[in-house]
Amino acid sequence: MKCPYCGAEDTRVIDSRPAEDNTSIRRRRHCDNCNKRFTTYEKVESIPLMVIKKDKIREPYDRSKIEKGIVRSCHKRPISLERINKLIDEVESEIFSKETKEISSDEIGMIVMEKLESFDSVAYVRFASVYREFKDVNTFMEELKKILDTQKN
Repeated sequence: MKCPYCGAEDTRVIDSRPAEDNTSIRRRRHCDNCNKRFTTYEKVESIPLMVIKKDKIREPYDRSKIEKGIVRSCHKRPISLERINKLIDEVESEIFSKETKEISSDEIGMIVMEKLESFDSVAYVRFASVYREFKDVNTFMEELKKILDTQKN
């Protein structure tokens, strides 16, 4: 790190701690050339995640969209908000663990469905009916049969 006073490149860290906002590291530095001290802040550079929609339009990732879909599918179910938030965190964690700059909305939908399937079968069917765009009752019934078959085994 270059000294802001004399421009020397030989500075050293003498103290490191989390900054007040807990999103960066505050570092006290000392310049060996001019003996002055200064503070720097180190922040993790986040890569913006883009979502590729079905119509190929790209938009920034928005956690609230996943949240709305899951909350809607869990409506009037005996599921606490704490468990719903934990599920959303799991979905988001899986999305970001892919370490990619772009992800399709289809892939996000599949991750949500996978998580919901073991979370709550009614919420899963509700989400699947919107995500897979069920056209009629027969499609709905086919999905219900799949769930019933897996519960029997």
